[in-house]
Amino acid sequence: MKDVRVLHVITGLGVGGAEQQLRLLLRHMPMQCDVLTLTNPGPVAEGLRADGVRVAHLGMRGNRDLGALPRLVRFIRRGRYDLVHTHLYRACLYGRLAARIAGVGAVVATEHSLGHGEIEGRPLSRGVRALYLAGERLGAATVAVSDTVAARLEGWGVPAERVHVVPNGIEAARFRFDEEVRRATRARTGLPARAFVVGGVGRLVPGKRFDALVRAVAALPGAHLLLAGEGPERAALRGLAAELGAQGRIHLLGERDPLGDSADGRTPGIPALLAAMDVFVSASREEAFGLAVVEALAAGLPVLHVTCPAIDDLPAAQAPGARRIGTGEQELVAALRGHMEAGVRRLPPPPVTRRYDIAHSAELLLDVYRLVLSRPDAADRADGGHGAGSPATPPRPEAGAPGGEPYEAASVPGRRPAPGAVAPGPAAPGGGGENG
Repeated sequence: MKDVRVLHVITGLGVGGAEQQLRLLLRHMPMQCDVLTLTNPGPVAEGLRADGVRVAHLGMRGNRDLGALPRLVRFIRRGRYDLVHTHLYRACLYGRLAARIAGVGAVVATEHSLGHGEIEGRPLSRGVRALYLAGERLGAATVAVSDTVAARLEGWGVPAERVHVVPNGIEAARFRFDEEVRRATRARTGLPARAFVVGGVGRLVPGKRFDALVRAVAALPGAHLLLAGEGPERAALRGLAAELGAQGRIHLLGERDPLGDSADGRTPGIPALLAAMDVFVSASREEAFGLAVVEALAAGLPVLHVTCPAIDDLPAAQAPGARRIGTGEQELVAALRGHMEAGVRRLPPPPVTRRYDIAHSAELLLDVYRLVLSRPDAADRADGGHGAGSPATPPRPEAGAPGGEPYEAASVPGRRPAPGAVAPGPAAPGGGGENG
């Protein structure tokens, strides 16, 4: 597989669960992988480049920027890729169509954020669903990040044999609890050393229900809330905290790096913030996986969650520190009060954190790649000069290529876990996978 050239096409590279998961996976893939973002080459693009990954920006202006399609086709042809892997709704539709036009038969899509009634935080209309299924037929395999997502795809009519479960993964060692990190992080974020601290991680959007956390913590005198994430609900959450007289105990920290502290060491990343917390809460009604919950468990935190397929799809013994709760505000307050009164305790990382090791997820994904590359349609297209057997190093896109930008390259120093898949991946909503 080392000689195979793969292009990952994603809607955007702002901070989000799907975007960070792509970065983490690429660290464990043995072949050369390039990344093309349709829009928003944000912080994750910078992280990928720091990892030595080539990242390019197509400069797509919106969902109906049809001129992006021929630019994308030219980009794929120039790169002479063996396999195209798409991520998030818009990139899945445009990317799979462009790959087919460009002559690439091995096309994989990952479904990162499909809920029961929404996709990537947006309502699932009949039109969105129809477009999704139309795009699905252009692929060779679809990856679902959980059994729950796989079941939803099959419920839509996607053939089961074309859906493969490759769960999201973490590097558990990053989240190992350290008492010194806890003390230092509390000091840097202005938290009292002995305060009871509730935590949450994710985009500040209505679906994450962070307002429920603000209300619950406000009802517990002396408790503090750490929220790591950015989004359109920030001002509303700040206003709610002020209205409840708890603004001094609600800490909205903005986006933080899921992989560690800032380069200068001054801004704590997600692992350090988890060390500073005493209990973690995921109040979302819908999740496709629930990566932030798994990270919190790896940090030894007790977890309260409304829904989390990563945990709910497994026997309870896999995550004894996780407790499922309802959406009622009083139930959350009571559960948090129970933890507060019981006193702070750190738990050993549960078995679920080993199950979701990123290296294992990368191996499962490689199995999917091997499957689609072995199919006759992929080989036939390769004979046309756009697939396998292409030169190991493609010509670099010239300045003014897709989106007016050349590559900016750094020096390059479940349940059906493998074979048998194809599936969805459309284009209406913009990017932004789950954060947690």
